[in-house]
Amino acid sequence: MEETSTHYIELCPNPIRFEPVGKANNVFFDDANRQVFAVRSGGAMGVVVKGPDDKSVIQFRMESRGDVMSIKFSPDKKILAVQRSFKSVEFVNFLDDMTTDELEYSQTCKGKSTQIISFLWTGLYEIIFITNHGLEQYQIYPEKRTLKCLKTISLQVNWVVCMPENGILLLSSGSTGNTLHPVQVRPGVLNKLPKFEVDLPAAPKSNKVSLVERDVTLANIYNQLYIVVLRHQPSANVGAEIVLYQLQKESPARKSDVLKLDMSGRFAINIVDNLVMVHHQASKTSVIFDIQQSSESDGFIKYHYPVLSPLPIKPFKLLLPSKFTLLLPYSANWIVFQPDIVIDAKLGCLWYIKINLEPLVTMIYEKTTLISFLLKRKESKMVILSVCQKMLIPGQQANLHTIATVYDMLNTVFKSYRDTEAQVNNGELPHNVLNSWKKKVIIDQSDMFTHVFSVYEDCKDIKYKFMVAVLIEYIRSLNQFNMAVQHYLYELIINILVNNKCFYQLHQFLQYHVLSDSKPLACLMLSLESVYQPAHQLALDMLKRLQTANEEIIEVLLSKQQLLQALRFIRSVGIVDTVSSRKFLEAGLNTNDDMLFYTVFKFFEARNLRLRSNPRFQQGEHCELYVKHFESVFGIEALAAVPVS
Repeated sequence: MEETSTHYIELCPNPIRFEPVGKANNVFFDDANRQVFAVRSGGAMGVVVKGPDDKSVIQFRMESRGDVMSIKFSPDKKILAVQRSFKSVEFVNFLDDMTTDELEYSQTCKGKSTQIISFLWTGLYEIIFITNHGLEQYQIYPEKRTLKCLKTISLQVNWVVCMPENGILLLSSGSTGNTLHPVQVRPGVLNKLPKFEVDLPAAPKSNKVSLVERDVTLANIYNQLYIVVLRHQPSANVGAEIVLYQLQKESPARKSDVLKLDMSGRFAINIVDNLVMVHHQASKTSVIFDIQQSSESDGFIKYHYPVLSPLPIKPFKLLLPSKFTLLLPYSANWIVFQPDIVIDAKLGCLWYIKINLEPLVTMIYEKTTLISFLLKRKESKMVILSVCQKMLIPGQQANLHTIATVYDMLNTVFKSYRDTEAQVNNGELPHNVLNSWKKKVIIDQSDMFTHVFSVYEDCKDIKYKFMVAVLIEYIRSLNQFNMAVQHYLYELIINILVNNKCFYQLHQFLQYHVLSDSKPLACLMLSLESVYQPAHQLALDMLKRLQTANEEIIEVLLSKQQLLQALRFIRSVGIVDTVSSRKFLEAGLNTNDDMLFYTVFKFFEARNLRLRSNPRFQQGEHCELYVKHFESVFGIEALAAVPVS
């Protein structure tokens, strides 16, 4: 318990294992397909490819034609591209049973002085070469084993950073490398976005500063594309910072955020759950930044500080070679890939790095700040509910103002979801808009009732007055966002008040509509008559206000043998002509009061006469039993006479 409580960053428990780098084995990573290639002796001794799950292991051999510089599969794993020189890329077709076609083919880049820096698959049969002289986009014809050039862009290129999932290339040019050219790549299309320059820190002429590839990455944070630049300061006494440039289609990338590190040295960056995670090699610690949390601003740029103090990644256990060994993170052999991958080629491990939210509950003391942070994380629902529950427990109890603010935060998100859902159902928005909500945390009334308010039943130390106040605050928040309050919340309040004999407060809540009128609530009040007699009248008043509960009111009055009140009620609401005479006559008979039965019988005789010009009950009304009883008690002559036509 102590170990997990002090680490909020950890590596996945089951890394992808591969043969480590050695004299005869080289390791490559394809960030588009997220695959690790272990290549033995240039492929002659075999190639093993492992992806995100064990089922995707691929094994094959290649003819050795020199050292491999880069190796990547096409998106459908049907064509393998291998770079062994700066001048060309070779291709191998794979058959359906994952055996290789014996005939290979290749494509040379254009120009004698041109060298291939990198290449990227941009479609099933499309590939792009990034060279020191620009871009070359090719269409591949695997059956013919040939390639056709589709488009080229001429540009002096120092290095390139790619974001395969969004089809974005970032090309560096200029003597200091700080002129960046974003290019959007789609099948058959190369779309140059406006170039921009990255600010470099001031330095003496003798110490020229350049922007290098390892300090730049592309990231998707809160559905916005950013260029993430690690900015080192010339003096080791001044901490480094990370500058975010928001990518835009029509204008140059805009400098939007600065993340203050207050450390210098070697850093690596991951993007995990919309958090910028920065690892510091020298101190062997990491920090996280949330660019949607509160920040300082000069009106143009927002300045952020870490969410928490630097802490190390949780140590991990690894089976080496026949026993588990506890290892510490931050090896010098680590290579980080976006968004959340760490590779140690010498250990032969690929991990996914993740945020552990539970320790943050005790690390972020301010509850509204904590909830604001957790609401933006994908797997935080149960952690949030746990926090909400602990806010009610003595010793950890929050004040009502904080609790109310938290409930408003939860219901703001829930209301936004419900509004979006309504717009989709009304055809105002496409259905796929709801897909984005699958990654968000939505906490509704049933979640709160089951996981939070149920704590009152388990923890008897909570004062009932506090619990009632908490529930009232939650109901206030629901009403504020125009969300119908579920009956079980009202029932919980009423049960707490009744169990503590707070009948006056219950009466006040109902009289002043703190608890909204509803049929289930009225029925609950009727059941409480034995412990609080006025509950019966309160329930009737509520049913009358609803104006949709005439049947229920009649049933209540008849069950209490209040037949005269029932007759007055049906007359007041204008439903005399539609109610069942049999129901009233049966209730009159059950009173064992002959005069009351007589009054009811005559009431409906008069109705019959008015509706059908005949006082007799029709056969379909099934009132024969009550007519016979009337005759036996009062005589047949007491029946109303049938008018002579």
